[in-house]
Amino acid sequence: MDAFFAAVEQRDHPEWRGKAVIVGADPKGGKGRGIVATCSYEARKFGVHSAQPISQAWRLCPQAIYARPDMARYAAASERIMTIFLEFTDLVEQVSVDEAFLDVTGSHRLFGTGREIAKKIKRRIHEDQRLTASVGVAGNKFVAKVASDLEKPNGLVEVEPGMEREFLRDLPLRRLWGVGARTEALLLEQGISRIGHLLEIGSAELARRVGPGHAEHLCRLARGIDDRHVSPEEGYKSIGHETTFEVDTVDPGLLHDTVLALSERVAQRLRSNLVLARTITLKFREADFSTYTRRVTLGDAVDTADRIFPVAHRLLQSLARKGVAVRLVGVYGSNLVSEKEGQLSLFASKRSKDRELAAAVDDISRRFGDGAITRAALVPRKRN
Repeated sequence: MDAFFAAVEQRDHPEWRGKAVIVGADPKGGKGRGIVATCSYEARKFGVHSAQPISQAWRLCPQAIYARPDMARYAAASERIMTIFLEFTDLVEQVSVDEAFLDVTGSHRLFGTGREIAKKIKRRIHEDQRLTASVGVAGNKFVAKVASDLEKPNGLVEVEPGMEREFLRDLPLRRLWGVGARTEALLLEQGISRIGHLLEIGSAELARRVGPGHAEHLCRLARGIDDRHVSPEEGYKSIGHETTFEVDTVDPGLLHDTVLALSERVAQRLRSNLVLARTITLKFREADFSTYTRRVTLGDAVDTADRIFPVAHRLLQSLARKGVAVRLVGVYGSNLVSEKEGQLSLFASKRSKDRELAAAVDDISRRFGDGAITRAALVPRKRN
């Protein structure tokens, strides 16, 4: 999807269309401490981008419309879009809230070529959700992903079989999965700036520069080789939320309550996506930007705050140091399994009480809106 969160905001606020819209933390006149979740293409012209500090976005584009994320609306649009994909193939691997791989090999007789199917999907999304998508059509996941990014927004790029190397040859190194900022800088220093250059220097020389395992991976991708199947079971890699504090804090009560609130949000999203998490991760950033993560893999998959929070809180306690100010905490669930698979072990004997309570809370929230019901511990109160 194109600038998904910002596009939903522009769709739902017609007066924002054609304007710079930035979805993320409150900029507080340039003093905000969070980040940009995403932004419209109008905002990107000013140098704003995802994961950028919101204070920097404000300096670049103070005239933009700043919107706080509304995950319930984005999730609803995402769910509908994923349902549209299933009209064309049952081989849909959802990668994130706004991205998926589709294997349409078995759909040609019904719906036409890959390019024709892509056009039909784009049209269905626009008719149903009034949003645009960019699509890459290729023989494997990697090349299709690269193609989908090249002509945003509302793009459609097809790479014919056998043309993968030529398609990739002149693209910058950062298009390759596995080339981060450090690897790119290392190779740029040596005059290697394009994907095709990797094949020109050969795998042996590349291995000397980046290591044999990494070199083999990069050379395969540079040739357009990716043998992974589209797997509906893969789904999300992780679901999580994080909070940047308005003021760096040493308050253990505030840290406790924040991790509890994040655990609630993660649990709700797990349930709404019909998945459970086997691994819980805590992200922890101190005032000097030192960042740590700790994770635990559980025997049973979980999707309730009553199961997630105790784990996350233990991880918090292992990282928090008395008197050391904290800037950010985050809670993530990963190693995901489907609800049906997770329940085989978790609820084999009887439905757990915490799951029944969570389902009741979900029902109240759907009927009366987010915030209609919450834990007493999360009701705002004065702190000493």
